[in-house]
Amino acid sequence: MFEIKTYNAIAPEGLNLLNADQFALNTGANPDGIILRSEKLHGMEFPESLKAIARAGAGVNNVPVEECSEAGVVVFNTPGANANAVKELVLAAMIMAARPIKEGMEWVQTLSGDDVEKQVEKGKSQFAGTEISGKTLGVIGLGAIGAMLANDAFRLGMEVIGYDPYVSVETAWNINRRVQKAASIAEVLEKADYISIHVPVNAETKGMVDAAFLAQMKDNAVLLNFARGELVNTADMLTALKEKSIRKYVTDFADEALLHNDAIIVMPHLGASTEEAEVNCAIMAAQTLKYFLETGNIVNSVNFPGVDIAMHSPIRLTIVNKNIPNMVGQISSGLAKYFINIEDILNRSRGNYAYTVIDIAETEEAVLAEVVENFKKIDGIVNVRIIRR
Repeated sequence: MFEIKTYNAIAPEGLNLLNADQFALNTGANPDGIILRSEKLHGMEFPESLKAIARAGAGVNNVPVEECSEAGVVVFNTPGANANAVKELVLAAMIMAARPIKEGMEWVQTLSGDDVEKQVEKGKSQFAGTEISGKTLGVIGLGAIGAMLANDAFRLGMEVIGYDPYVSVETAWNINRRVQKAASIAEVLEKADYISIHVPVNAETKGMVDAAFLAQMKDNAVLLNFARGELVNTADMLTALKEKSIRKYVTDFADEALLHNDAIIVMPHLGASTEEAEVNCAIMAAQTLKYFLETGNIVNSVNFPGVDIAMHSPIRLTIVNKNIPNMVGQISSGLAKYFINIEDILNRSRGNYAYTVIDIAETEEAVLAEVVENFKKIDGIVNVRIIRR
């Protein structure tokens, strides 16, 4: 029986996948897994029982990933589950940046009297805008969201240019061949009327939208940021808007400094806030966590390598260890000492840590327990799990 702790409102369509004969929800203080959405886990002391955390969403900035890696806790996210929801909001935001729809609707609500229709016809010219058809959209980051946005923008009549030096083969196959591939970010900034950013926040990308970035954009260009607020240097953005070196900034991340500015549209982090996205994320998070706990296989982890190997043997050992020399050798020797034959083995590393899956024949419980205890004494091994088929 696996104990699962949940935070926030996780859609029942996902939780229902955790069958009651194998999983217990929120019944104890020593969970094997955690499923969450926005709950901040930084500073939380994790129990030794914890094996994995599944974030029902793409970003994991609310999870202390490095600390989890050190403890051998696998962190999962749900890439692509909310991609359509975010894509639709970006398209809506782009149209709102092109045409003052919100301002016009608010103005209509101020009217009164028997001649409202005449007032509308007289005053509507102040809310004239432009069309996105025929304009150029630049997409920086062609992951699940960026690729979908590029395809749909092209279908709406836009010219589309994209940049992503790390685009996956699977995503590349799904991008419309009419989408131009830029050789650099500078090329995107030079050509695009609208620029939408879809990259993760890391040491290289934090604050990437700075004075130099903004200076390369067209004077009438619009920047859309529905990825992460930290990608944009707020002070530089405010300066660029004040000097009219770009026309508008649209973001899904509220910051007090961005409020009450006619050149900025701020949304309350609505990117994944659809019924469909919440269900999709919950289903993917539950499936991924369930698969890992039952088989030891890792899919969609942000801190450990992907490992997906069929389990044909009666017993599987999974080992998290530091990515240092001779670890596999020591593990193999530890099994050979007890004349335990390895029927299948896979070892993969990611950064400072590695993950090893070893399938073995049926072994006496006492012998197996002794083997595991010996493994735990090896310098560099973080944790060991026993999984039975």
